[in-house]
Amino acid sequence: MAKDVSTHVLKVLGRRIRDLRLAQGFSQEGFADKCSVHRTFMGTIERGESNLSFSNLLKVASTLGISLGALLEGVDQNMGHGGSEAATNEVDRPPRSRRSAPRKP
Repeated sequence: MAKDVSTHVLKVLGRRIRDLRLAQGFSQEGFADKCSVHRTFMGTIERGESNLSFSNLLKVASTLGISLGALLEGVDQNMGHGGSEAATNEVDRPPRSRRSAPRKP
């Protein structure tokens, strides 16, 4: 995935987390405490500056009382300017063989 696409996805995800947090009435600091992460880290998440680990994604979803799928819903569709298609193509491609093809004599 291209760096600009992944950066955009992190920003979209951060906005989604912030919107869901606000809809449930959490302050950023209170939400960070419930997720067991530092409040400044939660700020970087919501601004799309941090690449969340799977563990932290699970913490956020659990604190919000939603599934991981619900948390990520629509995030990939907001990748913009063909990014979704490019990312899908990269994921769908079979891995390249590390061995080189046999040389012809």
